[in-house]
Amino acid sequence: MTLASKITLVRVAMIPAYLVAMYLSGGTAGPWMWAGLAIFILASLTDYIDGQIARRCNQVSDFGKFLDPLADKLLTIAAMSMFCEWGRFPAWALMIVLTREFAVSGLRMVAASKGSVIAAGWSGKIKTASTMVGLCVLMVFPENAAVIWTVVVMIAGTTVYSGAEYFIKNWKCLWN
Repeated sequence: MTLASKITLVRVAMIPAYLVAMYLSGGTAGPWMWAGLAIFILASLTDYIDGQIARRCNQVSDFGKFLDPLADKLLTIAAMSMFCEWGRFPAWALMIVLTREFAVSGLRMVAASKGSVIAAGWSGKIKTASTMVGLCVLMVFPENAAVIWTVVVMIAGTTVYSGAEYFIKNWKCLWN
């Protein structure tokens, strides 16, 4: 197993620690919310680090291509689910994110069955980065309605845009 994949596994392993800190925070600003934020930031940074190591050290692997986006999805959906549980992230927005993730994964599976690989696009990378930053902002301002709605609109917007882009660029995979 490559170093890049090991770092990605660390990101996955940080998710339960993040969830515990967030549960203990009760959704209010304080030491447990700050601990959750620190864990989330560290986990998010591993996404950048493992990618850099994989590319610079020629450690790109099929396992890494599978695990890295899965780790990102698990981390961000865990955070959104916490805010949804507290009534600060609408279920419809979480459903948009989940629908996009399942749809793009399905599109990639269809393409793979036809011998084609759909690489991650820039809009998907921007969606992931803006979602991670937005969720950090929610942890800093967990009860500010204007901040919450700004973040929700940003996450939903980048999610819909990147999902649409994947399907527009790769629609032929579905019909051939």
